Amino acid sequence: MEIKFIAAFLAAIVTSLLITPLVIKLAIKIGAIDKPNKRKVHSKIMPRLGGLAIFGGVIAGYFVGGLYNEKITGITVGAIIIVITGILDDKYELSAKYKLLGQLLAAGAVVGSGLNIDHLTIPFVGTYDLGLWTYPMTVFWIVAITNAINLIDGLDGLSAGISAIVIGTIALLAGIAGKPLILMLSLILLGSTIGFLFHNFHPAKIFMGDTGALFLGYSISVLSLLGLYKSVTLFSFIVPIIILGVPVFDTTYAIIRRIVNKKPISAPDKSHLHHRLLALGLSHRKTVLCIYGFGIVFSVSAILFSTATLWVSIFLIFGLLLIFELLAEAIGLVHEKYQPVIKIYRKVTGRQ
Repeated sequence: MEIKFIAAFLAAIVTSLLITPLVIKLAIKIGAIDKPNKRKVHSKIMPRLGGLAIFGGVIAGYFVGGLYNEKITGITVGAIIIVITGILDDKYELSAKYKLLGQLLAAGAVVGSGLNIDHLTIPFVGTYDLGLWTYPMTVFWIVAITNAINLIDGLDGLSAGISAIVIGTIALLAGIAGKPLILMLSLILLGSTIGFLFHNFHPAKIFMGDTGALFLGYSISVLSLLGLYKSVTLFSFIVPIIILGVPVFDTTYAIIRRIVNKKPISAPDKSHLHHRLLALGLSHRKTVLCIYGFGIVFSVSAILFSTATLWVSIFLIFGLLLIFELLAEAIGLVHEKYQPVIKIYRKVTGRQ
């Protein structure tokens, strides 16, 4: 690995690590704080502007890594828009429509730069030109992943740790595939996230807030988009989804849970993956580490998937879906009585 990759990674991690205490003071001074309520796990007021430290680390890595020579203006503009949106939300608690507007503007900057998916190849069927659908599909991709990362930000170090696992996996795949731009961006983001995690892991001194969750979600969506650029196969499109398995899993079951329980999809609740594991008796720290483990399982699966044959890939997907459906039913992620697969198994085997 070239020295500039290592230097950019170290610059990001050291900068993020050192400026986080300053961000803590700033967040308290301007009132960007998170107050406890019945939906939240923490019991004291916490500063929540941590994403600013992550962004600061990325800026340091950006210059040390020489990314100012790369044609990534659209991506940079989108990042600035998403960070500003996050800062405003951490300070003023923006309504959902204004946060969505910020995400759409950021996605628009990326799309406007020409970073779009133009074609989709489906095995056994053929290749399709997406035409005008390339724009809404790209915007949806960015917004969906951005929000998926934001939704898992519920415990100390959870979102930052899962993001680090996801970004590290993307960096590994980029290195294997020989994609230096994606590798450099990934290493900078990884270093900055790890530096912040020193202050964010339980017991946290600061939350990343929407500044961090939105920025990391946006960054991950762009990294995966760079890997899919222009023409993708259906299965290569699935690889970043597998890498993002934990937030996708939690978000999917949150939607199912609200539909089954006849509640609005946007309605908040206290039945996310981390809530259910806490309810089973796991400590705060063990719950986070357990979910890290799930993230690693998804990441290893994604790496295997990227090199597997078609039929092995199909088997791998089926196995992941079955395992995590059983997990969801076992911990009551939808409802304590929601156990369709377990009930079928009991009926077939005669076990109760």
